Amino acid sequence: MSDPFAAIRPYNDGEVRPAIDRLLGSEDFLKAMLRLRFGSWILSFAPLLRPFARFYLRRQFADVDGVHELQMRVKVYVERMIEDTTAGLTVSGLEHLDPERAHLFISNHRDIAMDPALTNYALHRAGHQTLRIAIGDNLLKEQWVADLMRLNKSFIVQRSVSGPRELLANSKLLARYIRSSVQEDNVPIWIAQREGRAKDGRDRTEAAIIKMLSLSRDKQKESFGDHVASLRIVPVAISYELDPCDAMKARELSQRQSAGDYQKSEQEDVASIGQGIAGNKGRVHVHFGTPLGSDFESPAEVATAIDAQIIQGYRLRPVNLWAYQALEGAADPGLEIAEGSCSKKIFDERVEAMSEDERPFALASYANALRSLLELNKPS
Repeated sequence: MSDPFAAIRPYNDGEVRPAIDRLLGSEDFLKAMLRLRFGSWILSFAPLLRPFARFYLRRQFADVDGVHELQMRVKVYVERMIEDTTAGLTVSGLEHLDPERAHLFISNHRDIAMDPALTNYALHRAGHQTLRIAIGDNLLKEQWVADLMRLNKSFIVQRSVSGPRELLANSKLLARYIRSSVQEDNVPIWIAQREGRAKDGRDRTEAAIIKMLSLSRDKQKESFGDHVASLRIVPVAISYELDPCDAMKARELSQRQSAGDYQKSEQEDVASIGQGIAGNKGRVHVHFGTPLGSDFESPAEVATAIDAQIIQGYRLRPVNLWAYQALEGAADPGLEIAEGSCSKKIFDERVEAMSEDERPFALASYANALRSLLELNKPS
């Protein structure tokens, strides 16, 4: 039988071994792994070290022939990353979700790789299935990146299309795949609440994401609200005490304001992925909300409901309060602030290391989670 989702779905078990072999044959992949493990200084020695890296990885993954085996092997590296780059990972809300039932998890988006990785790890640790993860084709320009992502149950969101008809066809295919995964395969899905990271720290759901999901609705048999409920949408709030990419994001936002545009370098997304994985994140919290019901009439209403759960589930730390006070000159607004691992001295030094033009954007990226909660709680 033909596979209608072959162009976008993750690799299946039969495709794992050939993809691993392609990765081990890729000089760019090995170079990226060396840089991730040892830092940029190692690149001068990459030609000498690549054969050793290939030999090591070949031994590590020699007997891996399926997706589950691969993920269990990679789990060790994820746990090491959490141990080395965070001051602790905490999780809340999963006790309210049935681990035997698939959900569509819609998350705020702060980090390209870590958002789905940490959501996935939290689910796995609690006895849930691992996720199928949405990733934009703009990140898959190189074959080794595409192989790596699709091995880890990522499916492709085809953004680089030319015309409106092709865009609609791809959106319908994506919507059908997500619905099929949740309802027929009983496999959970992760998608971001927006295209691109919230570089300014404002977690807002794009209604276009909900419109795309509604393309799988049978309008003759289902109301809009019933379709939303059938997808079992669960908002997820991921809170990083420190953002490893805060300086990069602030630089981009500053240049956009001053020059009206920003030209991303060819390897910038890959660099952001590496920085997000290897950089210090402080304390990290993943909060799972409650599934959305059927009381909705429009994508905008769904987006608003998702935003409310994410904003309320975001775990504020002292860095958020310090940034807010630095920008507003205001007193403590009286919100619940969880314990942090970063001192004010270290946080101030982190911001002061940036240029004067970039600092307000960096501070806003930390302050806006607090501002969002104040706005949500403001009497109407």
